[in-house]
Amino acid sequence: MSSPTSEDGPVSDNIVRAAGAVDGARRREVFGHAGATVWFTGLSGSGKSTIAYAVEDALVAAGVHAYVLDGDNVRFGLNRDLGFSPGDRTENIRRIGEVCRLFTDAGTVVLSAFISPYRADRDRVRALHADAAPPTPFVEVFVDTPLEVCEARDVKGLYARARAGEIPGFSGVSAPYEPPTDPELRLDTSARELDGCVAAVLATLRERGILDRA
Repeated sequence: MSSPTSEDGPVSDNIVRAAGAVDGARRREVFGHAGATVWFTGLSGSGKSTIAYAVEDALVAAGVHAYVLDGDNVRFGLNRDLGFSPGDRTENIRRIGEVCRLFTDAGTVVLSAFISPYRADRDRVRALHADAAPPTPFVEVFVDTPLEVCEARDVKGLYARARAGEIPGFSGVSAPYEPPTDPELRLDTSARELDGCVAAVLATLRERGILDRA
């Protein structure tokens, strides 16, 4: 399919942005925290979704509005028309970046767990948040679990199928994965337990002034 890029403007010129009376400062006053996007990236089986859901549980328990966007789940609905070609992968991340920006504007800490293999796509999502008025927090978490560990886990049986040639274009095997060069946080789930990963994410959010509680 032909996919738009984040540089493309709207198809129609006959639209105007609307603004309401509730801004981010008011939401923070009411919710006790800022909205933010926490972007977990890493290979399949690295532990992205596991960490994201555990962080969500900890945040909600502390009264923080939080929600996980999982790569597979989104492809059942919003992105069910997309495959895994390079263009579709880019469009997948573009759409999710826009959704994350809306969640963040609504005062939610959105935890996005996607392989998101291309550095340029992730950088465009970061820029989307930085260019917002006012800018909104974007925290990139690189779940830097070694390929051999992810493949040994093979929690979905995908690596075996990819090695057998049944899944073309599989990130880390027959398609590239471009690791972040300067993430806000780096986690290796082969060397750190889940509780430690969750604690590191929460500490990072506190250090960046996103959380007033939790």
